[in-house]
Amino acid sequence: MTTTQGIDGQDSTQRRKDAKAQGFVFASLRLCALALTLMVQGCGAWRAAESRKIVLPPASPLPPDIEASEGAIRFLEARVKRDPDDFTAHNKLAGYYLQRLRETGNLDYLNLARRTADASLKAIPAEQNAGGLALLAQTEFAAHNFVGARDHAGQLVKLEPRKSYPYQLLGDALLELGAYDEAKRAFREMERRDASSVGTWVRLGRLAMLEGRTEASRKHFQDALVLAADAAPPSRETLAWCRWQLGELEFSLGAYEAAEGYYRESLVTFPDYYRALAGLGRVRAARGATEEAITHYERAVRIIPEPSFLAALGDLYQINGRKSDAEAQFALVEQIARLNAAGGSVYNRQLALFYADHDLKPEEGYQLAKREYEARRDVYGADALAWTAFKAGHIAEARSAIKDAMRLGTEDARLLYHAGMISRAGADRIAARDYLERALKVSPQFDPRQAPIAAKALSE
Repeated sequence: MTTTQGIDGQDSTQRRKDAKAQGFVFASLRLCALALTLMVQGCGAWRAAESRKIVLPPASPLPPDIEASEGAIRFLEARVKRDPDDFTAHNKLAGYYLQRLRETGNLDYLNLARRTADASLKAIPAEQNAGGLALLAQTEFAAHNFVGARDHAGQLVKLEPRKSYPYQLLGDALLELGAYDEAKRAFREMERRDASSVGTWVRLGRLAMLEGRTEASRKHFQDALVLAADAAPPSRETLAWCRWQLGELEFSLGAYEAAEGYYRESLVTFPDYYRALAGLGRVRAARGATEEAITHYERAVRIIPEPSFLAALGDLYQINGRKSDAEAQFALVEQIARLNAAGGSVYNRQLALFYADHDLKPEEGYQLAKREYEARRDVYGADALAWTAFKAGHIAEARSAIKDAMRLGTEDARLLYHAGMISRAGADRIAARDYLERALKVSPQFDPRQAPIAAKALSE
């Protein structure tokens, strides 16, 4: 074969070989760079989220899809009535019920979703119906049956080991049960299978918040918001939830202006989002605008009379001298919590904390918190047990439980306040002062009723 000589004496064939080799080198470098990027976004997300600057999308209104959702629900209800063995229709219907639950907080949708998931699995067993099993785990989680959710999510992992969502469901349940190391392993498996989803970043953000890594938590929730905005089409509830969660994080850190901004942006997207309405009420109260706070809480409880919202509204009424209105709200707290107790334990912890915060029925609140903590040993369960034990006069148990509540290093003013008051009762003045100072430094107006008590105790 004839070759052409170059000026430097190297033939063109050799140059082509060199160029080809160089191309392989460049391609390899690009692949390495891509792999490194994925590592930073994936495994590195657990450690180095603080270094990234994220540009958040502007809040914009999204049209409600209530009519479409309700139309689909009616259609599917009629379909499963005609054919009770249509498990696909059952699964779609349960998914719509859970969507409405997230949007409204109405527990009627939870009961409907549970019955529909059961009907799906009755028609086709779990071994051939992973969708029905996933919906069952989701309904159990929403009903605070975290042990059932964990067990069914574990079964789902065996059926769908290559998919990410079983590990997400498993990790969620383990997190609520206080099995934090196991939850981390589940979330790592979820991340390995899907490192760039809203669900992944939300879970990483939640873990970071519990561990006191607040900057990493903020970045993870911001990542989730960006991904939610890029979805086609975007989910109104998901976007509103992401902004609300960022508001909750900023409030917990005492950044009240930033928190208010996120709550208001959440309401731009979803004007009747009950979580953001209550969040806005809380932050307006922290900023001294009590009347505005009352207005926002009143809107929230008209949508869903959740006990924690009712208690907060009652506290604000009481602060403003509206004693009879406050008492009416406090009576509703007990009524709603007890009505829902027949169907599960969704509000047990809220009721126990309500009793402790308001110095009501101390032994009953303690027993409620104690029963729940026997099954659900997360840090907030430990905190509820500690606070109710303290109010019931069980100081030694309160000290043990609050130590458990602080084990992850969670930066939460309420936890720190409880630790300070319990240390004070145990005559540990140095620890009491430290915890109370930290609580008021983290979030000086964390609660309109409890923050002044914390400040008074510190001054003493």
